[in-house]
Amino acid sequence: MVAYRATGSLSRFSAFRIPRSRGYVCRNFTGSSALLTTTHINYGVKGDVAVKTLNKQTAAFRCHPYLIKARLLYCTSNTDITRKSEKSTKPVVTAISGSCLGGLELAILCQCRIATKNRKTVLGAPEVLLGILPGVGGAQRLPKMVGVPAAFDMMLTDRNIHADRAKKMGLVDQLVESLGPGLKLPEEQTIKYLEEVAITFAKGLADKISPKRDKGLVEKLTVYAITIPFVRKQIYKTRLYPAPLKIIDMVKTGIEQGSDAGYLPESQKFGELAMTKESKALMGLYHGQVLCKKNTSGAPQKEVKHLVILGAGMMEAGITQVSMDKGLKTILKDATLTGLGQGQQQVFKGLTDKVKKKALTSFERDSIFSNLTGQFDYHGFKKTDMVMDTVFEDLSFKHRVRKEVEAVTLDHCVFASNISALPISEITAISKRPEKVIGRHYSPAGDDHNREDVQRHQCLSCSVHLKQGKVIIVVKDGPGFYTTRCLAPMMSEVIQILQEGVDPKKLDSLTTSLGFPVGAATLVDEVDVDVAKHVAKDLGKAFGEQSGGGNPELLTQMVSKGFPGHKSGKSFSTYQEGVKSKNLNSDMDSILASLKLPPKSEVSSDEDIQFRLVTRFVSEAVMCLQEGTLATPAEGDTGTIFGLSFPPCLGGSFRFVDLYGTQKTVDGLKTYEAAYGKEFTPCQLLAGHTNSPNKKFYQ
Repeated sequence: MVAYRATGSLSRFSAFRIPRSRGYVCRNFTGSSALLTTTHINYGVKGDVAVKTLNKQTAAFRCHPYLIKARLLYCTSNTDITRKSEKSTKPVVTAISGSCLGGLELAILCQCRIATKNRKTVLGAPEVLLGILPGVGGAQRLPKMVGVPAAFDMMLTDRNIHADRAKKMGLVDQLVESLGPGLKLPEEQTIKYLEEVAITFAKGLADKISPKRDKGLVEKLTVYAITIPFVRKQIYKTRLYPAPLKIIDMVKTGIEQGSDAGYLPESQKFGELAMTKESKALMGLYHGQVLCKKNTSGAPQKEVKHLVILGAGMMEAGITQVSMDKGLKTILKDATLTGLGQGQQQVFKGLTDKVKKKALTSFERDSIFSNLTGQFDYHGFKKTDMVMDTVFEDLSFKHRVRKEVEAVTLDHCVFASNISALPISEITAISKRPEKVIGRHYSPAGDDHNREDVQRHQCLSCSVHLKQGKVIIVVKDGPGFYTTRCLAPMMSEVIQILQEGVDPKKLDSLTTSLGFPVGAATLVDEVDVDVAKHVAKDLGKAFGEQSGGGNPELLTQMVSKGFPGHKSGKSFSTYQEGVKSKNLNSDMDSILASLKLPPKSEVSSDEDIQFRLVTRFVSEAVMCLQEGTLATPAEGDTGTIFGLSFPPCLGGSFRFVDLYGTQKTVDGLKTYEAAYGKEFTPCQLLAGHTNSPNKKFYQ
């Protein structure tokens, strides 16, 4: 019998030795394959049960001369091995503690699964995020284990399943409660206990393989439904991601013709998908995300334990919640009782929603909420290690707040000011401790501003944002954050397109079909027109023709007529609380008519409109790298996707240029430059890449 503990991606193992004990023989294996050259496999025998360890992944199984070979766990393409294991008379038991993501295929290859019941233990099939499908027969076995609807929910949406829910849906057979502290650390105690349970469970199942269950009515109807083209289209509407449709095909094949018929095409489609542009883009995004979840600035000299957040709006409440959840003692300060009350209520509601979803217990919620203090004054600020200013981006107001905070905080306190268009140097101009001022922007990725002389304080800021679960992009000082600089030219182009008579609904459709999760016109509504107007004004002063495009008077008139964005209920569209559907705001017709421009037919096709938006975005990103605002293309792409919802299937601005082609990108920009002007002029770095056909941002 086999039982191993999957705690993460099975492609990232490092050495881990099982402690010797009486009756417990340990042995090291080093494989010769490409994957095994940097890994160590340990296994020992306890009674008639063998225990295998891969990094911190323990496998306990009844001795079997074939099953204990290392290639059982490592061979991801040899379906013959996995099928023999699946049909073996020796039952296989998997013990799971931590995240079982990317290794779920091996867990469901086993007949039984045991998992620790805690917040860290989750199971999932995230392959769709990399543009591929679950391999090693995963697309065949998962639907049979949990049913087709639940399997599709996991494989098509990358939904993580917590241990208790996994037990209810049949993905896990038994739960093990986490242990508290004792002679050893709680995690170490729990792992030892889990292994003991797994070994006992494996012994007891030696002759008790569970029979296959019959398909229920719902599953039979679902199997039939996915044969209907319209239903298939609704299951995954976009053609931009080939993996979901291939997953559906593989599930259908396995159910209709049997798993044996599905194994070979599954492995073939896996290989085909791995070579697509979409998969390369998504895999690049994964690596960029890993990079941006590291504090490359170094370890902070002092850990932040007390945090202050100025303002109690929706964004501030969200920041407060993720901070408290990580154990930070947090003060939420607002100027009014109403504002403070709404902010605290939102925080409590967010935590209560987690209780309803079984992600927290009510005791854990109350314990987390106890980290929050709401107040109107500056009492207790001398204890704080960091103050986050989220007040409106008015320079004089920010100066006043900075002076007040400096007067009530100690010298070590770092001041993190939320800005989008103002240079950080203008914020620090009046500060007595300018080196302690950091620019910060949630978008919603943590987009962190930096000046070279505040490097040691920047690393402290990064450590806090990483603790909050944010992706960190570190950029240099200058007018506008990287994400704001990329978004502003695209927004300007949106205005230009609308002035040329393109219907806002059509513009939304063109951008979502390209892969943007939110339509371009709706994005303006969500950002808020008054904010977009403010940013356009500041960046227009800083960059001139580079930020040109549509007439900003459109935004001015919208604000004056009472259409400042989604928050007001009216903008390009009308919005009602609790109602998902929306209609165009007919009151906008007169504004658009007064500013209407004749379209340039040679560059106004649907494809041109899409490409104009993307290239304005991409061109500004490359300019930021050229100027040294960005450190690497990977950080730039991660910021544009996580911070600005750039289409993940395109991989980000720099990955898009590499995959689409530098010459084609520059040629397109020059075509639009001839029609519209310097806002489409390719920057020197981008144009220079065309001189070397093989030169790419990602080598």
